[in-house]
Amino acid sequence: MTPWSGGSFGTRGRCLLAPNPGMMTLDGTNTWVLQEPGASASVVVDPGPIEDGHLERLTAELGDVGLVLLTHHHFDHAEVAAEFARRKGCAVRALEPALCVDGDPLVDGEDIVVDGLSLRVLTTPGHTADSISLVVPADGALLTGDMVLGRGTTVVAHPDGQLGPYFSSIERMRSLASSGEVRTLWPAHGPVLDDALGVLDFYLAHRRDRLAQVERALAELSVPVSPELAEDPSLPRQVVEVVYADVDESLWGAAELSVRAQLLYLSQR
Repeated sequence: MTPWSGGSFGTRGRCLLAPNPGMMTLDGTNTWVLQEPGASASVVVDPGPIEDGHLERLTAELGDVGLVLLTHHHFDHAEVAAEFARRKGCAVRALEPALCVDGDPLVDGEDIVVDGLSLRVLTTPGHTADSISLVVPADGALLTGDMVLGRGTTVVAHPDGQLGPYFSSIERMRSLASSGEVRTLWPAHGPVLDDALGVLDFYLAHRRDRLAQVERALAELSVPVSPELAEDPSLPRQVVEVVYADVDESLWGAAELSVRAQLLYLSQR
């Protein structure tokens, strides 16, 4: 596996990797700095966590910052946003109003222009209810937040993560890729993905396969699919022990949250 350390991508993107590697963050959080060629001001997406001087690095390396955007509320993306924006004298905007500082909540389909840089907001719930993605039209890129990762697949963790909205959001991303508007994916963890359409097809297939595994596990456990499926507090762990038997048990906690989301989806289908 090639180590990921960030870098420059397209003509408008630069990834500054936060030093917070881990089981859920892969190599760390990708802080994206977006800037129109020749412009003085940038947009910073997900300034990230406070670990090991990342805030100081951003403050020192970045000059004029016109706006801070957050893909969702998780602390490894948003922890230093307010303080960083204060230091740079700019606003913070996100879908969740509580995260905004001196700026309005983001709106689906909204066009954002900062010093010549054009971005478009897509609300893409699934990983969290407040997840957004950002289209960089001039580079054919989509910043996916945690909806799509550079390696592996994301967690859809009950109750904030929900599978129905997740499927809809990935389908929406896929339509941008199939139309040719989006060619590359710039995730919030892990490396850039050049085959946007192929990756999104894989994400849909993987999640559907996993859902089918959960259904088979329910049959093995003699549990019928019904509206009451999500109400059994012990059932998710039983399903995890069947479906994730070959996965390290240290990951079973996250897997159980994902199974809870899958059971809720099946109970409502």
